[in-house]
Amino acid sequence: METLNNKIMNKRVIIIGIGAVVVIVLGALKLMSNKKAVEAKLYIRDASEAILVEATKPTVHTFESSLSFLGTFDAARQNNVASDGSGKLVKLYVEEGDVVSAGQPIAKLDDEMILLQIQSAQLNLDNLKNDNARYASLKKDNVIASAEAEKIELAVKTTEVQLKQLQKQLRSTSIVAPYSGVVTKKMVDLGSMIGPGTPIVELTDISALKLTISVPERDVLKFTKGQTIDANVDVYGDADFKGKISQIAVQADASHNFKIQATVQNNSTNRIMAGMYGSVSLSNSKSTTALSVPRKALIGSSKNPQVYVIRNGKAILTSFNAGTSDGDYIEVISGLTKADQIVIKGQVNLQNNSNVKTTK
Repeated sequence: METLNNKIMNKRVIIIGIGAVVVIVLGALKLMSNKKAVEAKLYIRDASEAILVEATKPTVHTFESSLSFLGTFDAARQNNVASDGSGKLVKLYVEEGDVVSAGQPIAKLDDEMILLQIQSAQLNLDNLKNDNARYASLKKDNVIASAEAEKIELAVKTTEVQLKQLQKQLRSTSIVAPYSGVVTKKMVDLGSMIGPGTPIVELTDISALKLTISVPERDVLKFTKGQTIDANVDVYGDADFKGKISQIAVQADASHNFKIQATVQNNSTNRIMAGMYGSVSLSNSKSTTALSVPRKALIGSSKNPQVYVIRNGKAILTSFNAGTSDGDYIEVISGLTKADQIVIKGQVNLQNNSNVKTTK
């Protein structure tokens, strides 16, 4: 009887096991079917498929009396505010994005031990001064030798120096802003152990900004240090900002361009931020003509200008040396020719060596 029951139980286990396997297999098949259905609905571009773009060739363009030189804005000052002292960070008064004034407290280190040392040194100094006065009187009456009185005088001076050192250490537990600016990065957290030179925050001053432009050799003599210029910020359109030329490079780069730096004052209406693109406009006595490409063809920044050039049905990302700009066109100093086909529309869909075809 027991053997019969065991056989029945074994059959039930086998049946249940087979059922479980069937369920798992059916579930897996269902998942695979769903995956194939989803993949069938997804559109995956064929890498060999040509992308439709609009192209043009570089042309000789006339730049009128107002020349424009492209550049990028950088903060006038950007530094890490570091600690002069050491200890545990017990207070951090600022957060990223906070505007601070020169001298405003930024952080505080634990000063409990230094305060106790100052208190002890002050008591010691007071006692030594009392002893010194008494010894001076005894010396005057020839009761004690001069050497003993001088020893007390030296102890007073030594303790005064020690007290000044402790007071300096106390001041170093307070970290303050060296200039007005914006806290752009918080570099430590409360409770951190801080040592001399440990950066607490990054402080950026954008009350004025540095605009660095690249000027071709033929135009560099049109600039002088201290010269007033009109600066334009791409995102603000026609809004002009006043600035002054602060630095002119004494050596050209490999492309015979000179780096020129202008200091531009910020304002609260149209606030310039570090990293924005800008340009310097300069009045010229005569118009100039030069090989140029439409500015809308430009890929990347004006510091490293690139365009897509169509060669044998492929879009090739090509660097070139840029000169002046009038907002619509950029001068080509070298790197492109009149025969090149330059993509001016559809660049967003391209990668280097993408297959392309042009609109008719």
